[in-house]
Amino acid sequence: MAETFNPTAVGAENEYDASEIQVLEGLEAVRKRPGMYIGSTSLSGLHHLVYEIVDNSIDEALAGFCTKITVEINADGTITVTDNGRGIPVDIQTQTGRPALEVVFSVLHAGGKFGGGGYKVSGGLHGVGASVVNALSEWLVVQVHKDGQIYEMRFSRGTITQEIKIVGATDRTGTTVTFKPDPKMFEDTTYSYDTLHTRMREEAFLNAGLRIHIIDHRPGQEQEDEMCYEGGIREFVTWVNKNKDPLHESVIYMRGMRGESMAEIAMQYNESYNETILSFANNVRTPEGGMHEEGFKRALTTVLNNYGHKIGLLKDEDKISGEDCREGLTCVISVKLTDAQFEGQTKAKLGNSEIRTLVAGVVSDKLEQFLEENPQAGRMILDKATMACRAREAARKARENIRRKTALGGAAMPDKLRDCNEVNPELTELYIVEGDSAGGSATQGRDSRFQAILPLWGKMLNVEKVREERVYGNDKLQPVITALGAGLGDDFDVNKLRYHKIVIMADADVDGAHIRTLLLTFFFRYMRPLIERGYVYSAVPPLFKLTRGKTTRVAFSDDQRDAVSAEMRGGNANVKIDISRYKGLGEMDPHELWETTMDPEKRTLKRITLDDAVDADETFTVLMGEKVEPRKEFIEKNAKYAVNLDY
Repeated sequence: MAETFNPTAVGAENEYDASEIQVLEGLEAVRKRPGMYIGSTSLSGLHHLVYEIVDNSIDEALAGFCTKITVEINADGTITVTDNGRGIPVDIQTQTGRPALEVVFSVLHAGGKFGGGGYKVSGGLHGVGASVVNALSEWLVVQVHKDGQIYEMRFSRGTITQEIKIVGATDRTGTTVTFKPDPKMFEDTTYSYDTLHTRMREEAFLNAGLRIHIIDHRPGQEQEDEMCYEGGIREFVTWVNKNKDPLHESVIYMRGMRGESMAEIAMQYNESYNETILSFANNVRTPEGGMHEEGFKRALTTVLNNYGHKIGLLKDEDKISGEDCREGLTCVISVKLTDAQFEGQTKAKLGNSEIRTLVAGVVSDKLEQFLEENPQAGRMILDKATMACRAREAARKARENIRRKTALGGAAMPDKLRDCNEVNPELTELYIVEGDSAGGSATQGRDSRFQAILPLWGKMLNVEKVREERVYGNDKLQPVITALGAGLGDDFDVNKLRYHKIVIMADADVDGAHIRTLLLTFFFRYMRPLIERGYVYSAVPPLFKLTRGKTTRVAFSDDQRDAVSAEMRGGNANVKIDISRYKGLGEMDPHELWETTMDPEKRTLKRITLDDAVDADETFTVLMGEKVEPRKEFIEKNAKYAVNLDY
């Protein structure tokens, strides 16, 4: 039986109580403009709801009060997040006269992060997490284990449906939040275990010793994992490099403090040509970097140049650039600070200038010490950087050569490009098509007002295995570079892009999949803003052609083939339906290609996204890198998903 609850009698001696909760403004705009708070109402925004609740539990871990977090996808698809922290305060919050638990979940910009007493270090900077999740949930239930009692509140779309009350006794502390995302607000409410697992693994790496348990209870999808990394970000770097060949055995770890701010950096070079820098502030990923990354990059370049001159590998006037110093580098930067200044609620970039000084100081001192104590590793790092410098100079000459040719040739487009009439890039599409035959059909079938066609032929270069200078002038890639018009690598300027929709149109077989992967690897490594801005798509051509008399239909899958076939029979099992499988795009006449694959009114396009750069980097390394064993393991694990790839 529920007991009567008197909130004024609770929390008098708890160091984290209602006095720490300060209200800044109301909750009106969340349901009207959810994208302002969670980025979007796509799957990315859906998963962001979980991250916001977990971030609050992480804040308890940062404060030293939480050692375990459990994230569950329940059998009905709802989410439950449980921690063993202190429990959200339940006593009266002074400004509102309402229980603090209610304020946290129903008032925007309310939380223990503003006054400095609740949390010294917090990822949930704006205090909107719990209230935004509540506002965007069909229903939400929160239970707080605190002071020997279990307190419960219930909400629906941000509105209280059950006032706070005691529902039982307990011998532990912590908070449990269960919620159902509102299908009226989200395009899809189906959670991905892999997406959540990736984020939780990241959190476990960033919080050494914190145990995070993730469970999927959905029928037929049952799986779970419990993660705890005592080595923290050292193990994070080792994990990122697991499919690469390390240049030196040990992970370089650096740590330092200034006042109440702390910075830790872990780094290790590998034999690849790509850099991977993952930065975090108060456990929040900062994909656009910020002052902590800037401080690291500056110090790294200075230290390596100074060391190169000291050991005589660099002459007096020689200098290696920052890009050269970071070739093949995997680095994790994690900073903790009391007043993190992020850009926007999605916290993509850190703006605290003082953290740049802290990170630069830590790297300058600790990295110099490592190089002195590990001369063999230091020499290998410098050798790689100087080789990168020479390769970059060769690439620069190749770029200059291309620029001169372009200038002399009047910026000539590739011979095979069939351009469109529209010049506004926001309205144009470039179809990159496999083979001259399909290119011919696409050219005849397209709408030439806004659709351009570029046929590709032969085997493309695998850019994962070569340095930049090999990419310039490559006869298979150069037409793509020239047609897009935005440059390459460090010179890439998305503002010069000639098309804002780039569609890879390849056959639905193994060869087509290989071509798509090669192109995507190229875009990912040398033109990443294309993917980040959502400009890259994959066309979805039909697999089957079904004919009954003069009636012709197409199908894009086995299931659709069977359904269309049954529909064309009209219940008459004796009617013959001719079913043929398209062997390639070149088999389709221009009219068919337009109607099934290119007509904006009827076609299906799959947008290529970059939801997680770490996983994307790992996938491209596994599929296109030098190591055979990880690729074999990937194929064995995922073969079941590719059974219909080719016939």
